[in-house]
Amino acid sequence: MSRTSTVKDRVLHAFETLILRDGERAATLEAVAAEAGVSKGGLLYHFGSREALGEGLIERLKTLAQEDLELMAQASEGAAQYYVRTSGQADMELDRTIVAALRLAHGQEARVRTVFAEIQLRWFELIREEVGDPAIAQTIILIGDGLYYNSSLHGQGLGVADTAYPERLESLQRVVEGLKGLAQSKLGAGK
Repeated sequence: MSRTSTVKDRVLHAFETLILRDGERAATLEAVAAEAGVSKGGLLYHFGSREALGEGLIERLKTLAQEDLELMAQASEGAAQYYVRTSGQADMELDRTIVAALRLAHGQEARVRTVFAEIQLRWFELIREEVGDPAIAQTIILIGDGLYYNSSLHGQGLGVADTAYPERLESLQRVVEGLKGLAQSKLGAGK
């Protein structure tokens, strides 16, 4: 847990953990305080209500997504390859926060969905900038979404016999390179 150095971070991590492990309803103020190892008063000092905890989790999501977008933009292999490579890693901090935030209720669902849609659009834009073709960028996004879905359900496997994620990632990355080449040739032919 690399980001939990402050009490506020510990409380948010505890909230996230309870949502993921026990469900959103189980993440009461008392349960979050106990999970974080703080008093209820200590929790309320940082987050004055259950809704404030939800807002804190949404802000955590935005921060982690921004960090990921910066890594994606600077990735030596390019945004598309980065997206595909990291999509099969469902146990990363950003992924845990995404799932926990998407499970929030109490009137915060619309805000979470809006924030997540903005994050997805930024991922798409980085890939589209690299490949130049919106349809191919969308295809790469869907490949990553499929990897994420499968790793969420099946661990590091793809849910099909003899298709372990690490061994098949290289072949999927070749597909992405082929799609990028296709986009480049379409752009060249259109000139």
